[in-house]
Amino acid sequence: MGTVLLVLQLIVAIFLVAVILLQRSNGGALSGLGGSTSVNGLLSARGKGNILTRITAILATLFFCLSMALSIYYSHMEVRSSSILDVPAQPAQEQAPASEPEVPVAE
Repeated sequence: MGTVLLVLQLIVAIFLVAVILLQRSNGGALSGLGGSTSVNGLLSARGKGNILTRITAILATLFFCLSMALSIYYSHMEVRSSSILDVPAQPAQEQAPASEPEVPVAE
């Protein structure tokens, strides 16, 4: 579930950045699409700006909702220790003293 939410969050973030970069500050929205006459003839400059504004608002709302869902999802997860420093050190096992090798005694 968390992976699906993260992938959706990433997709929404990419589209949100793209839509924001398409907008122009002087009101010439969507004019950076290569100047195709079908887009320019279909909508006025004001209509283009309104569509991009609505899409931006929808994507921003989705981004906010997904962020809240991810926050709630991960707040209920159990924290697992993943560091070797979190695991207590095990005491070193003592080795039995090595017995001295038997040396044959000369008679």
